[in-house]
Amino acid sequence: MPEFKDRAESYRTSIFLNCPFDQAYKPVFDALVFAAYDCGYRPRCALEIDDGGQVRVEKIIKMIQSCRLGVHDISRTELDSENQLPRFNMPFELGLFVGAARFGVASQKSKMCLILDRERYRFQKFISDIAGQDIAAHKDEADGAIKALRNWLASIPTREALPGGAAIVRRYHAFRSEVPGILDKVQLEADEVTFADYVNMVQTWLVEQPRLAR
Repeated sequence: MPEFKDRAESYRTSIFLNCPFDQAYKPVFDALVFAAYDCGYRPRCALEIDDGGQVRVEKIIKMIQSCRLGVHDISRTELDSENQLPRFNMPFELGLFVGAARFGVASQKSKMCLILDRERYRFQKFISDIAGQDIAAHKDEADGAIKALRNWLASIPTREALPGGAAIVRRYHAFRSEVPGILDKVQLEADEVTFADYVNMVQTWLVEQPRLAR
């Protein structure tokens, strides 16, 4: 059945991005989204759905259910400057993802995840139960995040080889240099760009690039 194959392909290539959405993290987030698309995958995150009537945790659960892959950034452990409390959303959603893989139906058991942090072994100080998972360090740098994601995806059997991390980094910087012109062309201000807008910009740019440039 073609419809079932489409759903299966979507599940196989979808990546649940569980990471901070604040301005300080945005360079890393934008880089992860670009790298995922450049590697032939579809990044998914809570920002793509704007439905005030849907309970947030239900939205997250449905998205986790629809993604075979997950990238979870646990680098935000500092106390909030206003409330003096840590942020637990990322570890919570990581737990949901791991639980789905462990207790879900057959298709859910094929889930795989990458855990990102600033330093590779920092997790041992605050969430040691995740020892044994794939954990990579990005040092709060966009280039580091791109290479970590690419190397992890390259370890997953697929139909074609992925470009190297350095090549994706070069393409990402080329894309970023053209963003001001793209925004001007579509008449968008930088602070107006939504997740959907950014995804459209990335996909359009990648389609327009010659294959040999990859």
